[in-house]
Amino acid sequence: MSGNDAHPFYDLHTHGFVRVATSTPKVRTADIAYNAEGILEQARIADARAVDLLLYPELSLSSYALDDLHLQSALLDAVETQIAAICEASRDLSPVLVFGAPLRRNGRIYNCALVVARGELLGVVPKSYLPNYREYYEKRWFAHGRECIGLTIRCGGREVPFGTDLIFSASDLAGFTFGIEICEDFWSPNPPGTMAALAGATILLNPSASNITIGKSDERHLLSRASSSRSVCAYAYSASGHGESTTDLAWDGQGMIYELGDLLVESVRFELEPELCIADVDTQRILSERMRMQTFNDAAEAAGRPEDWYRRIEFDHSAPRADIGLERPVRRFPFVPNRAHKLDEDCYEAFNIQVDALMRRIQATNPKCLVIGISGGLDSTHALIVAAKAMDRLGRPRTDIRGYTMPGFATSEGTKSNAWRLMDAFGITAEEIDIKPTATMMLENIGHAFAEGEPVYDVTFENVQAGLRTDYLFRLAGQHGGWVIGTGDLSELALGWCTYGVGDHMSHYGVNAGVPKTLIQYLIRWTTQTSQFDSGVDAVLAGILDTEISPELVPAGADGQIQSTQSIIGPYELNDFFLHHIIRWGQKPSHVAFLAWHAWKDAKSGLWPIELPDDAKNEYDLATIARWLENFLKRFFGFSQFKRSALPNGPKVSAGGALSPRGDWRAPSDAVADTWLAELVAALPDLDD
Repeated sequence: MSGNDAHPFYDLHTHGFVRVATSTPKVRTADIAYNAEGILEQARIADARAVDLLLYPELSLSSYALDDLHLQSALLDAVETQIAAICEASRDLSPVLVFGAPLRRNGRIYNCALVVARGELLGVVPKSYLPNYREYYEKRWFAHGRECIGLTIRCGGREVPFGTDLIFSASDLAGFTFGIEICEDFWSPNPPGTMAALAGATILLNPSASNITIGKSDERHLLSRASSSRSVCAYAYSASGHGESTTDLAWDGQGMIYELGDLLVESVRFELEPELCIADVDTQRILSERMRMQTFNDAAEAAGRPEDWYRRIEFDHSAPRADIGLERPVRRFPFVPNRAHKLDEDCYEAFNIQVDALMRRIQATNPKCLVIGISGGLDSTHALIVAAKAMDRLGRPRTDIRGYTMPGFATSEGTKSNAWRLMDAFGITAEEIDIKPTATMMLENIGHAFAEGEPVYDVTFENVQAGLRTDYLFRLAGQHGGWVIGTGDLSELALGWCTYGVGDHMSHYGVNAGVPKTLIQYLIRWTTQTSQFDSGVDAVLAGILDTEISPELVPAGADGQIQSTQSIIGPYELNDFFLHHIIRWGQKPSHVAFLAWHAWKDAKSGLWPIELPDDAKNEYDLATIARWLENFLKRFFGFSQFKRSALPNGPKVSAGGALSPRGDWRAPSDAVADTWLAELVAALPDLDD
């Protein structure tokens, strides 16, 4: 595979990405020609970096802090002259330019955003809400644009659409549709950008001046994040920077781009030199979320279906975007907390969702005990952690937890030792039941070859052991007046990597059902780092984290190699990545493969969470990703839904999704995976090279 391959798979536009940039250009107060050159200078740089949509600050052509100079005819004439010059000079540049300027119309001056695509002025949007309090006096110079609907304006030598009812859409790139609101507009209780989003804009732009004061950067983040989340869109914000008049105010040049509440990129503030802040916006993700979020569509209907009365201004944007990389953070571990300043809070929430849910079930049923199978692996360890914390908070002794380790034909001394050390460290009631005699008898009864001395380690051989363990747990729960805590996790449910019926698929309450494997690993590590238990427990947990993930149902080979789950079903880090993007966002397999490739193609790509071990910095080429994604699609869509349809109760933990048939995921058990597999194969390049 070559990184220079021009195959459509590598083209950003194929996957619905639009490269958006905010610019803090050079500016000099009231120097229109200088500012126009600053706009063009940044446009040329953006063109070289394959930007599709470039946003400048409010009144960037004239500069913002002009006071009564806004009313000077010479300045306004110069603005119109330079608009024409910008159009002429940008004919061969691919980015759509959105910059600010004061414009006259019918005896009034408007604070406007102008949209220029390949030298053509497409339309002009006036500012709706003019601040006129504290340091602001915009009503002294400008007319508001709230009632400017269906109008035109003479500008750049031609009559162009003018009004707050404009959205702009690329005729040849689905999803590339944007609307505009200006600075104060998104501080208003009723931001006009919301209506543009309801009319179909996937990207909202805010050219802003916004002088800087202490704490104002946080406020801009708050509003941009809220707008992108509430309006189900991407939101780009660009504020004025160095070069504006500092007679009474100061400027920091803040630029940022959010998508569905996620910060994609932010500029360096208080820079002296011009700056571009670039991110690739995933319009497929936005449109997919709007399809599943009926509240958005209901709001559009309640607003009178604005797509019917907004004017959609179309433009051609046939610009190739292959082999340019991806300007976008792609989290390798989307289920795992990755915000340093919110790390403890995020883990606290995830852990306590499980603990609180289990406490409520205990209170509702008042069992004499909780029964749990302890293997010494990750899942049963985390389930025991949750159970112990629940009992502590309810004031019940941990001896009311009955833990059973049940060694089988392939149980290693390491995991068996871990299981005992774990149960002893927590101080629960602990017992051991050797299932080999019973398993051997069952294999004999059904005429399995293993009972005749043959080394046949098939699915039946494995499931006899897994099923017996859960069967024992259910009978023990009945004997002791308790119920069984499930240990199976979200990743196993997605892949069908669980024994159906009276196997590890079943329990009375599945505390781990909403937690994927990558998050379980991280939460166990978090419990040790935050001293949730004593040092003895922490030491045992550290040892379990270093253990190979294995069901231990097949004896080790002659070389001593133990059965490895991930060699059979694929790396959990990839499977959890696939799972998140498919169940949460409904993305096509080819789109998921494209994102995974950018996240994992080298050790420096992707954003992994804080304090994960070095072995989390793996690399996967596209062929490997495609192979495991194909395996995931077959397992997830093809033959494991019937298990999920019979899940026991268990709490949803991550916003990334859950698989309960009573919650996030409702699907038929007899569907086939052919459609998803065909889409992946058709979209991928030839990987034989």
